[in-house]
Amino acid sequence: MWLHPSAAALYIELYQYTLVNIIRSSTITSASTIASNLTTDSTSAISSTSIVASTQSLGSPNYHRFSVAPMMDWSDRHCRFLWRLISKQCLLYTEMVTTGALLQGDSERFLNHNGEEHPLALQLGGSDPAALAQCAKLAQDWGYDEVNLNCGCPSDRVQNGMIGACLMAHPHLVADCIKAMQDAVSIPITIKHRIGIDAMDDYEGLLNFVSTVANAGCQTFIVHARKAWLQGLSPKQNRDVPPLVYEAVYKLKQALPHLTIIINGGIRTMDATLEHLQQVDGVMVGREAYSNPYLLATIDQDLFGDNKPIATREQIMLEYINYCDRQILAGARLHHMSRHVLGLFQGEVGARAFRRAISENACKTDATTDVLKMAMSKLV
Repeated sequence: MWLHPSAAALYIELYQYTLVNIIRSSTITSASTIASNLTTDSTSAISSTSIVASTQSLGSPNYHRFSVAPMMDWSDRHCRFLWRLISKQCLLYTEMVTTGALLQGDSERFLNHNGEEHPLALQLGGSDPAALAQCAKLAQDWGYDEVNLNCGCPSDRVQNGMIGACLMAHPHLVADCIKAMQDAVSIPITIKHRIGIDAMDDYEGLLNFVSTVANAGCQTFIVHARKAWLQGLSPKQNRDVPPLVYEAVYKLKQALPHLTIIINGGIRTMDATLEHLQQVDGVMVGREAYSNPYLLATIDQDLFGDNKPIATREQIMLEYINYCDRQILAGARLHHMSRHVLGLFQGEVGARAFRRAISENACKTDATTDVLKMAMSKLV
């Protein structure tokens, strides 16, 4: 299990990481007693388990029951920490990282994560089996719980590198990529894809793609229930314009019941989540989890049988302020973290003033968490 490189200078993060490993190895029976001794802010109202990562078994049937999608520029390690304060059980994904960025760039920058984020999957972009295998090995060495191959991004920038949704036209190549990664690591290798691309939008094409990749050993398929237009639509338009066809994903599960099928696309409520779970194995939520992160507040209770009290928005915010304080001491800028909480109080009285206070002040070079505390004072 990997320890965040900067944690050596921050005792609190070292203790948190140690506690996560103790919990996971089941060598203690009372996490809350230890955690309470490590809490730096005695006024925080969240229970001490807020610093403990999920102990959900990666081999359990519930592993993919609910997850938050990989989202470029959004699902960075600060945002994932916020999500983990709200839900201990949901599976989190990183932004997509290309094989070139990991093998030729600053791999530490892309692989760094907080120990509290688990269960956590790294999403890779690439199409060279050998390079993907190397990157999967890096992911395992850095403590990630899963590697996911991106076969759903419609951006023309990644298409030029044979990355993303264009790979759906090459199922045998994708199968080779999956096998190479599986041969290199022991953690699960999964895939995220669309229901089709361009003219390849019939159900038989989807079934052929999934069956081919499954024959290489992949067991888990995260299906964005929209096709992707690789020519003529922007990535933003590809998230909204092609219609959602949930029935295609349901049909896929019926045809291949031995596979784990996760549905993604346009899911915004718990009611919708529960409805989908009657048809498939899991639900992945994307943009709604970012714009309205408190959507995750009841996930542990509603989907995972957790009986712990649901944290309030204020409690979550206080814990996140503590986190931001530690990160600022380690050299982080406030605005890199504060942007992720803009939607935390969505629908609450004072939410607009809360967002304005952060947007106008967090970008200043010397901004501290006093900005966040001041923003909280705007809530009525």
